[in-house]
Amino acid sequence: MTSLRRLLYAPEILVAPGVYDGTGARLAQAAGFRALYVSGFQTAASALGLPDVGYVTMTQMLRRVEAICDVAAVPVIADADTGYGNPLSVRRTVRAWERAGAAALHIEDQTSPKRCGHMLGRDVIPAAEMVQKVRAAVDARRDDDFVIIARTDARTTRGLNEAIDRGAAYHEAGADLLFIESPESLDEMRRIAEAFRGVVPVLSNQIEGGRTPLPGVAALQDMGYSLALFSLGTAFAAAAGMRAYLRALATGDTPPAMTGFDEFNALIGLDEHAALEARYTG
Repeated sequence: MTSLRRLLYAPEILVAPGVYDGTGARLAQAAGFRALYVSGFQTAASALGLPDVGYVTMTQMLRRVEAICDVAAVPVIADADTGYGNPLSVRRTVRAWERAGAAALHIEDQTSPKRCGHMLGRDVIPAAEMVQKVRAAVDARRDDDFVIIARTDARTTRGLNEAIDRGAAYHEAGADLLFIESPESLDEMRRIAEAFRGVVPVLSNQIEGGRTPLPGVAALQDMGYSLALFSLGTAFAAAAGMRAYLRALATGDTPPAMTGFDEFNALIGLDEHAALEARYTG
């Protein structure tokens, strides 16, 4: 069993912060997190400066997943949007994410163009279509320990009961972990966890300012969640830090406290690469 599966079935909930680049991955690992999450929202914002409304292509997302997996020493869970097409495209996506080094991916049942699961304006494809995508994902993986996560966005437009029913159908199709997006109350969060208790692990997507309550990690564990994704907080924190620095620079004020030159170089592994350079140049 891979480390991610062990973590998902451990008594303690697994917390995975969202990261959008290698520096963020290094920071999260240094802070002690045992898994990382690569989100499409953060990729759209950081790579393109655009909202998460379907602009990111499979290739753009794959390049980001590869870069983060390359520096990650812990399992990486990666967004794969809708799988980028029909079930055949889903097969290709799973193989690509596996080769990139991810330990898991999630695909969702949104219509195209997809958007962030805490935005309005989303709708879902027929459940039967998504079942075939999940089946394709399961069939495509080469490593049986690669975790297939099925996400449904049905709650917002179709109601919680349909979202739970879809989750059950996706699990029956082979999904290893369920992602019922954007419940809107603590009661709904409890209902989701209870519906699948002892059947299949479920995750909670925790977004500061989003549609879902933020009860805290301990409360999520008590409810029965196996995984908590804090998908966007690092992007929000980075934006706040850059804004403060740039405002100070523009106005001549004293910049806020920040990481120093030497400390940042140590973070991104300069000493390690200097040693490699010395090794290969004699």
